[in-house]
Amino acid sequence: MDLATAAVDPVLSAEGEKMFDLFRRPQGRSRPRPDERAVTESARTGELSIDGKAVVTYAWGSGERPVLLVHGWESRASRYAKLITRLVELGYSPVSFDAPGHGESEGDSTTLVEYRAIIARLHAAHGDFEAVVGHSFGVLALFLSLPEGLRTDRIVGISSVPDFSYLVDSFCAHMALGPRLEYEIRHRLERDLYPGEDMWTRFSLLHHASHVRVPLLLIHDENDEAVGAEQAERIAGAFEGRARLVVTRRLGHRRILGAPVVVDTISRFLTGGEPASDERKVEVTAR
Repeated sequence: MDLATAAVDPVLSAEGEKMFDLFRRPQGRSRPRPDERAVTESARTGELSIDGKAVVTYAWGSGERPVLLVHGWESRASRYAKLITRLVELGYSPVSFDAPGHGESEGDSTTLVEYRAIIARLHAAHGDFEAVVGHSFGVLALFLSLPEGLRTDRIVGISSVPDFSYLVDSFCAHMALGPRLEYEIRHRLERDLYPGEDMWTRFSLLHHASHVRVPLLLIHDENDEAVGAEQAERIAGAFEGRARLVVTRRLGHRRILGAPVVVDTISRFLTGGEPASDERKVEVTAR
């Protein structure tokens, strides 16, 4: 069925409403882990208002050489605790936030448009970033921000979501939704969450690949249960040799953020020890 032209009742079904709500709301709000609390408590916190919701921001270091860290869906800034500690040791000034509906921020959900607005505000406050680091949904938000004026010297994408369509397709496949319900979800996204946005084209790393000229490091686990490892290959291929892909093992989609091998790899990349190339590098990690 062609979902773009499918003839369906304009009144959405109760099941369609339920699935749309499930798609757009984080399922639970994560709390800081014990090994993250000291880093979180050492931050200088601030607050932004985005669409009437209070967004908590964090900053560490002297303020010089800022590095922006953007978390993914159902996550929070504190998940970067180990990387934050390393960056401060290296003389960088990490900057991050909890998106609406996440961490300590208000709200029960968020959108890529809100992520983009927060990133723009932090860019205005801290100046150009020496690097930006994103995880999963956060990588997509970073790439949407680049055409809006976000300036950085390096980009790191961890467990990167390639495009918004992938999120919707994966959700529909996981929930075993038929064409009608998939159409209803897409219709609600276009009408209610992203009106006026060319989301099926522009909300994509691949769409922006030809315009990105700074070094890019991609890190992905071959056992990622949320975003298949083949997507990392797909993204790297779109950059035609301008991206370096590092593949880890046995870290999955979330544990990858705090893994020592990942912190080390990012640190080397940011300090110039890991130049961007199309060389594929596999890091073996212990169980």
